[in-house]
Amino acid sequence: MNQQHSVPRLDLAPKLKRPLSLRNPLDYLRLLYWVFYFPQALRWYVDTFGGGYIPEGEMNWRKGWQLLSQNSIQRQLLFQGVILTVVTTSILGLILEKIGIRVDWFGVGFGVVSGMAFGVVSGMVSGIASGVALDVASGVASGVASGVGFGVGFGVALSVGFGVGFGVAFGVPLSVASGVALSVVSGVVSGVALDVVSGVAFGVVSGVAFGVVLGVALGVVSGVAFGVAFGVVSGVAFGVAFGVAIIHAENWLIGLPFNLRFVQNGNYLLPRITPLPLPNLAWHLQKWLQQDWETGLNNVNELLAYTLQFISVVQAVNKVLALTPTEQIIWRVSRLAKNPFDWNLVHFASASLSASLQDKFLKKLLTYSWVFFLRSFRDRLLSRPQTNTRLDTPARAAAAGFWYLHEKEPAKAMKAFAQVRSLPYGEEMFILAETLGAFYAPFYGLAFFAHFYRTDISAISAIQIPSFPQEPLLRPTTWETLTSLKHVIENAQLVQRSSSRFQRSSALNRALGELKTILNNQQSLPNAERDLIVNIAQTWQEALLNVAGEVGEIAITEPVTNPYVAGNPVQGKLFVGREDVIRKLKEIWVTNNQLQSVVIYGHRRMGKTSILRNVANFVSADVQVAYVNLLEVGDAPEGVGEVMMAICDAISEVVQIPPPSNDDLLSLPLPTFRRYLEQVDKKLAEKGLIIALDEFEQIEKLIEAGKIPKDFMGYLRGLAHKSSKIAFALAGLHTLEEMTSDYFQPFYASVITIRVGFMEADATREILANPAIEDFPLDYTPEALDKIYDLTHGQPYLVQLVGFQLVRRYNDQVFTMRNQRNPVFTVEDVEAVIKDADFFKKGSGYFNGVWGQAVCGAVGQHDILRILAPHPQGLTLDGLSEFTNMDEATLQEALKTLTRHDVVKEIDGCWRIIVELFRLWLLQ
Repeated sequence: MNQQHSVPRLDLAPKLKRPLSLRNPLDYLRLLYWVFYFPQALRWYVDTFGGGYIPEGEMNWRKGWQLLSQNSIQRQLLFQGVILTVVTTSILGLILEKIGIRVDWFGVGFGVVSGMAFGVVSGMVSGIASGVALDVASGVASGVASGVGFGVGFGVALSVGFGVGFGVAFGVPLSVASGVALSVVSGVVSGVALDVVSGVAFGVVSGVAFGVVLGVALGVVSGVAFGVAFGVVSGVAFGVAFGVAIIHAENWLIGLPFNLRFVQNGNYLLPRITPLPLPNLAWHLQKWLQQDWETGLNNVNELLAYTLQFISVVQAVNKVLALTPTEQIIWRVSRLAKNPFDWNLVHFASASLSASLQDKFLKKLLTYSWVFFLRSFRDRLLSRPQTNTRLDTPARAAAAGFWYLHEKEPAKAMKAFAQVRSLPYGEEMFILAETLGAFYAPFYGLAFFAHFYRTDISAISAIQIPSFPQEPLLRPTTWETLTSLKHVIENAQLVQRSSSRFQRSSALNRALGELKTILNNQQSLPNAERDLIVNIAQTWQEALLNVAGEVGEIAITEPVTNPYVAGNPVQGKLFVGREDVIRKLKEIWVTNNQLQSVVIYGHRRMGKTSILRNVANFVSADVQVAYVNLLEVGDAPEGVGEVMMAICDAISEVVQIPPPSNDDLLSLPLPTFRRYLEQVDKKLAEKGLIIALDEFEQIEKLIEAGKIPKDFMGYLRGLAHKSSKIAFALAGLHTLEEMTSDYFQPFYASVITIRVGFMEADATREILANPAIEDFPLDYTPEALDKIYDLTHGQPYLVQLVGFQLVRRYNDQVFTMRNQRNPVFTVEDVEAVIKDADFFKKGSGYFNGVWGQAVCGAVGQHDILRILAPHPQGLTLDGLSEFTNMDEATLQEALKTLTRHDVVKEIDGCWRIIVELFRLWLLQ
């Protein structure tokens, strides 16, 4: 890859595609390398294979132990660490003996146990303190390092003896081991690069100073020779521990020749644990960031995650931001703050890194060396304010704004973004900080005042919302969330001012629903403002929940108006849940220039009549609907003239043209009706007319009875074709589709058929939970809604019947029997309703209708239904054949007819009754 023209995408994570094996010696070498020269790999290993992430702030000893007991990978890692410590220490001891250094093996064992105990405990404490699931990784890292160092140190020390020899043989290895343990733990735990760097300088200085001063002090007390000797040894020990084990100069030197010109993915010689800046690394990063900001940021995060090159990274980022055109500043900083591995990177894009390092170093020096300074002087230095952000350039101001959003200080963020308001996206970010500040400020410290709930909800209601910015937006997801918070404020205001308990309860529920949605989807928010918004949402939620007890209870003081209609066609607002059919009719009648005739057919009580009665509500205002129920014609003793009279009367009501005389219709029905329709067509002008003929199967009965001529359907077809402004809408049972006689064919060849089937589960739940009346105070559990759908399969009449009986039962319980109960229907309520004998009596019209329809058509339908009734899971075709003794052709034809009538259905090879309530009725 030519790096002069393209930016390499670093991937510095370990290239291991499997867990470490207990039986593979190479895996122990890999683990040894990880502990001393790539400790970040342990964090990656636990995250990748250990499955042990525990969110920040939730880690504790109990959860850590539970995680360890449940996760075999992490238990195995601890075991591998023990084996590695024992083996490595033993090999080092043997090597020392080979070169003539005496080793006390009892001391080795004691040192290994002591060192591992010290390392594991300190590592696990570090993991818990960091708030992430790094306890095992940190414990293994520091445990192995301390175990090896303590083991060798104790082994050599106990063999040499006390005095100066003990100090040299024991003190130096012990201090180095402690330094290595500290180093590897800091490599595993994220976000400590700054502390490591400042600790290096302090360690070297304080180690030497401590050694010299302690030597002089002990020389005065116990003899100069011993004191100086011990002091020098101590100084060397501390100096080596901090100056070598933490700096890792050897790691820097080994990797230096291989990283001067380029950085490679997976390079084992890439220094991972030295904080010493690598030559040219900042230059490489600067070049990459200038060529491709996004890829460069990926490389920045990789280096922060898998090395300690914090200084080089900060230098490169700051140099590029300083050279960035002002119109790109905010966008680039926003990408920098999208998901940084260490948020200090954003902080030091504004604050001074060198000043922060000096400040930390000085405070550590004064804290641990207070004996050498006057107390007043030391206190003045320690009280100096920490290095703050700088707003003197656009890049620094923008970085400070994002940093303060992350730190949940919107007022400071607003001050920072005020410096870049004139830049692209600057006004948006200023308003964003201003809005978050307005949302956050009234509730700062709410936990202390939580019991003053009236003030809390008043504070939400009183928030003044700044005008939101116009698109295009840098943070669209955030503004969507802020819009939801705006709705919460509006609903809180309604809770405050409304006198209706129902309105207050509804507003409160809407507000809590908005907050719940925000909290459930918080991961979609940008990293910078996420914690601040979540904090606001949680605080508002607590405030609103404090008034839920007062507002949430709706007092039902009189019987509930029953919104469900069981039996009669529903009209107006009560007509809901047939959006699929309405959509098809709109496509036919609203979007086309010419009205077309339709046939609407379906199972009994599917809502066909309700559809026809509500056609006028969704067609154009220029289209009128004349509704005729042909059952009112009855047997038509006067023949077709009587049918024409009913249709003319319905048309006359909507077009305001007097109908023909009865004598004319009875003597010459067809010519008279045709002339009347021509007269209507002329008056319609640009309008339209739909003639809705319900229960149309009555026509077939009249034809078969000889009351209507067989060419009647052809006559209607001719009328429909004669005018583009007049159309017929015929509704009836499935038998409409089954009208195969010759006299029906002309009509069916020229109309559109629309099937009305069962409602979907979602539509069923919506009709029940949100009936079309205002202030309906009753509710359903999700399980109750599911139960009703399972019983009815979305059959509209039965759905309405169950809802009707539930409301009736509630009114009886509360207002007749004076029982107290929750205004929420449960599964137990549904079961109680259908077990009531009155339920099946109420629905007898539907059940008897389906049963009676099964007489028509293919033979054997009743036999099949009787056999299937005791089997809720259905029977196979072979099982039905065995019980019915029908031949295969007869059985298949009967099943085909029942399927067409929406009575039975084949599911997974078994035939079963579709509507569970019809099956239960059959059993009775």
